[in-house]
Amino acid sequence: MFKSILKKWQRKKLFNKKYDFLFDEPPHGEWVSLDCETTGLNPKKDEILSIGAVLIKDNKILMRKTFNIFVKPSQNINPESIKIHLLREIDLQNAVEPVEAIYKLLEFIGSRPIVGYYIDFDMEMISKYTKKLIGIKLPNSRVEVSSIYYDIKKTRENYGFIDLKFDTIMEFLDIPVLGKHDALNDAIMTSMIFLKLKNLSKQKKNYF
Repeated sequence: MFKSILKKWQRKKLFNKKYDFLFDEPPHGEWVSLDCETTGLNPKKDEILSIGAVLIKDNKILMRKTFNIFVKPSQNINPESIKIHLLREIDLQNAVEPVEAIYKLLEFIGSRPIVGYYIDFDMEMISKYTKKLIGIKLPNSRVEVSSIYYDIKKTRENYGFIDLKFDTIMEFLDIPVLGKHDALNDAIMTSMIFLKLKNLSKQKKNYF
């Protein structure tokens, strides 16, 4: 009920009606797995450097339907942050302006639910840009893979501490590591986590 009211309110605030499709009924059995590499962990002051996403349909990851884009920062990258995201100035020579990147991303995502690992952060980072460009935060529903994993582990083992680190989840599900701190690779690995958890989960809730 609350989500429905919120979406109606967001739709009214949308000042670029070209993107009204974000509020369409999502295609059945489709999700987008998404990841961002950023200059830091503060959505208010940090910027997106790259975005990777891949389309999931039913029980398949559509590798022909991927999104991978580098985004031009407004200032020089902090050398300390390079140790985390591994993106240097030279890697961003052909990066596009944030406006172009976000508009292209919205076209790719459509109205599909967004899957991610700590996806709230990624969506807040993207929403920082969409609020300026179309007047609203990204309205898509979100699916947090660590929450699904937590529910499965709690149901099966019923103990207190559950390790939610990405590596731990990957190891538990026996998923190969493609290479970290690459937005597209992270999105693909997260999509594999999602599908494995989807098949393991007995509590469908609102995830699927």
